[in-house]
Amino acid sequence: MDKFTIEFYERENGTIPAEEFLLSLNVKMRAKLVGIMKILQEKGNLLREPYSKHLEEGIFELRGKVGNDISRVLYFFYHDGKIIVLSGFLKKTQKTPRSEIIRAKRYRNDYLERYGNHEKI
Repeated sequence: MDKFTIEFYERENGTIPAEEFLLSLNVKMRAKLVGIMKILQEKGNLLREPYSKHLEEGIFELRGKVGNDISRVLYFFYHDGKIIVLSGFLKKTQKTPRSEIIRAKRYRNDYLERYGNHEKI
């Protein structure tokens, strides 16, 4: 697989959590994360730290840092080179909050229920 495309998860009510998060960020952090998303689109599942890290059960995080501000965008790999961006948050603690991982899994499950549960990469 050498072609990856990024799609944003959309809830049934039409809101797009990751997009809302990105738009809430300051310009520098948003630019940093968008840049890393472009690298993710090029490298796909070969992207590693410091840009990307596997958390658990197929949920990954994109890692952005500007000054002392740290942000994360959670995503998973779908079939045919699709990367589904789920949500994002500002990181305040050493570990990724459990609630953020649970939310990402809930969004992924919703996506799979609505768009087909094909084999994940």
